[in-house]
Amino acid sequence: MPAAGPLNLSAEQDSPAPRRLPAEWEPHRSTVLCWPHQKDDWPGRFAPIPWVYTEIVKNLVPHELVRILVPSATAQARAQRCLQRAGVGGDQVQFLRAETDRGWMRDTAPAFVKQAGRTLAVRFAFNGWAKYANWSRDREVPGVLAQALGLEMSEANWNGQEVVLEGGAIDGNGCGTLLTTAECLLDRKIQPRNPSLSQADYEAVFAAHLGIRRVIWLNQGIAGDDTHGHIDDLCRFVGPDTVVLCRERQASDLNYRPLEENFERLQDARLAGGARVQVVSLPLPRPLVFDGLRLPASYANFYIANGAVLVPTFNDPNDRLALGILQELFPERRVIGIHAVDLVWGLGTIHCLSHEEPT
Repeated sequence: MPAAGPLNLSAEQDSPAPRRLPAEWEPHRSTVLCWPHQKDDWPGRFAPIPWVYTEIVKNLVPHELVRILVPSATAQARAQRCLQRAGVGGDQVQFLRAETDRGWMRDTAPAFVKQAGRTLAVRFAFNGWAKYANWSRDREVPGVLAQALGLEMSEANWNGQEVVLEGGAIDGNGCGTLLTTAECLLDRKIQPRNPSLSQADYEAVFAAHLGIRRVIWLNQGIAGDDTHGHIDDLCRFVGPDTVVLCRERQASDLNYRPLEENFERLQDARLAGGARVQVVSLPLPRPLVFDGLRLPASYANFYIANGAVLVPTFNDPNDRLALGILQELFPERRVIGIHAVDLVWGLGTIHCLSHEEPT
C-alpha cells in the first residue's frame, strides 16, 4: 500500500476534461468486497454468511482479481480458511486492511470515473443510509481504497457542502444516462440524505462529478427495502439502451402499483442521446418474510463481472425464469445463481456487497 494518502481534488480544481461513469459491464480491474464481520446485520443467521461470500469469490476469481477488506490479521486468517476449504486462493485474491462498520461495498466504496485516460475515485459522503448510527468507519472506505489502488480521489461537494450518496442509489449505462429514484434521493422526512438538494441540484451534482447528461427518475423502490428506494433492487441497465425492470404480476401485492408506475415512467424516458429506453421485465420471487419482516428479495440485485453475472436466487419458481432472462441479455457471460435466502436477511444481496473497479 502506498505510504502517501490519496490526492484530494474537487471537480472545479481538476482537469477540465469530461468525466464518464463506466457501465458495470465494462472491463474490471477487480471486484472489491468486505469480508462479513458485523453479526448484527444477520441476527441469528450469521453462520452461513461467510460461506455465501466464499461462493461469490469462487465464481469471481476465474474472471478477475478480488480484493477483500478485512480489519485484522485474525479476520484475514478466518476468511482464508473458508476460501481454502472451497479451493479458492492464489494471486486472484488480495486482502486489504481496513476497519469498517458494515460490509456493503456498493454503498461505501467510491464511484470510479474515467477522465483523460485515467481512473479517478469520487468520494461521496456516507451517513448510514440516514438510518443507522454505526457509519463513521465506513465513511473512510473511499480514502482507504483510493490509497490502496493508487488513485487520485475527488470529493463530491455542492454549494460548499458534502453530498451524501450510496452507490446502490444510482445505476449508469456508461453513456451519460443515470437511473435513480425520487423515494431515495428526494425524501425529506423518512431517510433524508441531502435535505437541501432539489432534483435539479442532484442532476447538477451528477453532471459535475460523474459526467451524467440525463437522469431518469423512477418513483419508489420495492417493499422491504431498508434503504428507502435503492435503484439496484428495482431497475438496472443491461446495455447502453436497455434496462431490466422488476414487475409484479399479483395486483394485491405491495409491489404491484409502484412497479407499474415505474414502468409507465420508463415508457416516456429518453437516454442522453435522445433514444427511447428498451425495457425488459424481470420477475420478482414470492414475498420472502422472516421473523415478521418482509425482505427485499430481488433478482435485480445481480452483479456483472468480467465473464459472469452473479444473480441472487431464493428457492423460488421464478429463479429459473430470471436466470434465463439475464442469460439472454448477457450471452457472452455465464449467468450464475447464488443462493441468497440467508444473505437477504441482511437486507441486501450480491450487488449491495460488491463494487467493481474498472480497468
